[in-house]
Amino acid sequence: MSPMLLSVIIGFMASWIVVPIVLGLVRFLGLYTVVHEGSAHVYVLFGNVIGILKEPGFHFLPARLGPAAFIVHLLGKRHVLDMRMDQRYLRSQPVNSEEGAPMGVGIWYEMYVSDPVAYLFRNADPKGSLAANVSNAAVRCLSNMPLAEMLENRHPMSISVRQEVGPKSREWGYQLGSVYIRKVHFRDEGMIRQIEAKVVNRLRQVTSAIKQDGANQVSVITSSAERQAAVEFAKAQAMRPTIVGAALTAISKDPEVAQALFEILEIQSLNESKAALTLVPPGGGLLAQLLASRPGMPPQPA
Repeated sequence: MSPMLLSVIIGFMASWIVVPIVLGLVRFLGLYTVVHEGSAHVYVLFGNVIGILKEPGFHFLPARLGPAAFIVHLLGKRHVLDMRMDQRYLRSQPVNSEEGAPMGVGIWYEMYVSDPVAYLFRNADPKGSLAANVSNAAVRCLSNMPLAEMLENRHPMSISVRQEVGPKSREWGYQLGSVYIRKVHFRDEGMIRQIEAKVVNRLRQVTSAIKQDGANQVSVITSSAERQAAVEFAKAQAMRPTIVGAALTAISKDPEVAQALFEILEIQSLNESKAALTLVPPGGGLLAQLLASRPGMPPQPA
């Protein structure tokens, strides 16, 4: 094996195995520690808090904790706390409106650790206690509100809950952030079914009213159109004799044209009447009288 390859293998083993072991041993002896972003280290020795590190980065423990840094990992304890913003949502917290309607309220809130010592030692379960406090504050602040305000004005409700919970949460080392009432709903199934039935009936009434209004509008438009058409037809009917009279006046100025027109109109009227015609040759005056005097004579086609 070449010396170069051997040195590479030794360097790899040292960087991946030996160096982490050495650094871990040095941290255990209390020479230094690394605080990550959004976290805090609380050192406790013999029941007393000897140091709190909140600033992220490298910290030389003997300079921050003194000689106790060398024995804090052996005889004491280090608590690593997450200082980042946390969120939680409480579903369907039971409240009653002023009218006695059983309502459910969904509450979303933010919180973060503001005092590490209070968070560790003043409450065994600060997160659970904060949730219980938010729930109780919702019942105290939002109960007996008018139903209309409870369904519409969520911002004042959120502010009242936050003002109620904020001071108590700070005693436990928590800083309460935003509080928002996200959902307000009915909890009684029978009431929900009744409201749904009323809404459906109201929608049907509105739909019927819209249809009826549309039919009325169509009727108004149709009747208006028919009236205008009747007026126009009446005007045309009134103008017809004038037009016909003017045409006949123009035709009567020429006797031959007038005679031919009236003959054509007479022949057309006879054809349209479907009457029976008997043609008699010229000079047959007695024949016409005989034909007219014969009873029951079937009509002859013209």
